[in-house]
Amino acid sequence: MKDHKDIKALICKELETLLDARLVEAEAAIAAALDARNNDTKSSAGDKYETGREMIQIEINKSETQRGKALMLKKDLARIDLHKHYTKSEFGSLVITSQEKYFLSIGFGKLTLADETYVAISLGSPIGIVLQDKAIGAKVQFQGKEFVILEIV
Repeated sequence: MKDHKDIKALICKELETLLDARLVEAEAAIAAALDARNNDTKSSAGDKYETGREMIQIEINKSETQRGKALMLKKDLARIDLHKHYTKSEFGSLVITSQEKYFLSIGFGKLTLADETYVAISLGSPIGIVLQDKAIGAKVQFQGKEFVILEIV
């Protein structure tokens, strides 16, 4: 297994790749919806035409929201200093516990790298709130389970 500092860089790279994929999907959905809207011709059934255009606009708005969220997550991810030495759990730290390995960054969920599972969570998540500002050796309780912080990278 690689050093946890190397793993943290790999996690950031993987998250960036996944966010880039989300952006591509959102852009493609927006382009397809705009194309459909622009190629939709008005028929004699005016209400049907207007309803169809409104449904397309809803899809465009949804895709634009997804694109905005992905851009915001990328911006948050870019704030992480991979060279910082952490003495407590905070934004940008990788927290190795007796139960899970948490990357306190953006709320993304589980990732598997180098045959290990890591959970990318935000500090605003329930477990992120519990882990925030803890030091190595701290005992933490979450959802009826107790675990110990073994390492902070």
